[in-house]
Amino acid sequence: MASGIRDKVAILGMGCSRFGERWNMGAEELLVEAFEECLADAGIEKDQIQAAWLGHCLEEAGLGKSATPLGVALRLPHIPITRTENFCATGTEAFRGAVYAVASGACDIALAIGVEKLKDTGYGGLPNAGSGFGTLVWQWFPNGSAPGLFAQLASAYAAKFRVSDRDLKRAIAHVSMKSHANGALNPKAHLRKAVTLEQIMAAPIIAHPLGLFDCCGVSDGSACAIVTTPEIAKSLGKHELVSVKAIQLAVSSGYEGGFNEWDGEHFYTTNKCSTKAYEEAGIKNPREEISMMELHDCFSITELVTYEDLHISERGHAWKDALDGFYDRDGKLPAQVDGGLKCFGHPIGASGLRMLYEMYLQLLGRAGERQLKNPRYGLTHNLGGFPHQNVCAIAIVGRYGN
Repeated sequence: MASGIRDKVAILGMGCSRFGERWNMGAEELLVEAFEECLADAGIEKDQIQAAWLGHCLEEAGLGKSATPLGVALRLPHIPITRTENFCATGTEAFRGAVYAVASGACDIALAIGVEKLKDTGYGGLPNAGSGFGTLVWQWFPNGSAPGLFAQLASAYAAKFRVSDRDLKRAIAHVSMKSHANGALNPKAHLRKAVTLEQIMAAPIIAHPLGLFDCCGVSDGSACAIVTTPEIAKSLGKHELVSVKAIQLAVSSGYEGGFNEWDGEHFYTTNKCSTKAYEEAGIKNPREEISMMELHDCFSITELVTYEDLHISERGHAWKDALDGFYDRDGKLPAQVDGGLKCFGHPIGASGLRMLYEMYLQLLGRAGERQLKNPRYGLTHNLGGFPHQNVCAIAIVGRYGN
């Protein structure tokens, strides 16, 4: 019977490029920037890597359809390389592939790396009409922009739980304010300027109730991890280990859009995925046991409802927890400690690995000004697609044996 992957795989090293408008670098150069840090951190030679997974979502944003550019850019020694793509869960999919390969015994040391060069597409948001991805969206949902669809999530949440417009706007504004404050402390973040609640509330509305500061932008960037077994990591001189406690994936079945039970105010996939992840990690009370989180805050309302789908805030109470500072950096359960998608940035293929990078730094006490006190478990969450049809990926990491 399957027993999961808890403590079967350790992270040997991680790296992350600076995120932002990297006009002077191509996707290949961003891969190299992240990989060089990761390889040095792992303390191994490149030819010790036996397989690699490349997360890259939009072929028009840098590398095309194959995995070949990774092998060429990093001069990998003719090893198997697999390209993964699963909307905004792409980076975590690459990590999942590498982790499962090590856990299965198929290889001893594996690389997961993700990259996206979104600024070169010329769009202020993710590519729209004119790209292969965008054409599909606009043909099916001609009036359904990403802000518009997620604004409907906010409206559904307010209606179901009878939250006033003012209270909801203040809650999601607090979510955004917290992320900007965290991003200001991060030298690799795209946006590094703190903003006030008043600035956020007064900003132009993009799709009611979401304002300008409630929507993440797009960025260029890359992040990566090298994974192995705890035994091999120790033999290579690693004494403080970060191990994988759980990785779970949940994909929409059509239930949300095909039946009347779903109220449109939360993500069914995240609700299911988190339950499985906690079971695999042996976590009984996530509100008390999880120390920190990196959530998929493509829009501030997405982060807010995810608090509930992760079974941390009670249904209908996430907005109150947000306003109370529960998820602030100095709160009970800090979220988006590195700035999140909102401020660190969101190059799709890299985002899941970027989230894990922050958890890794925090667990090893390397996060500088952002460092939290003695974190135990870190959770990362990706959500790709639309509220009614999406994919959710959740990873939980912690100190080995803890």
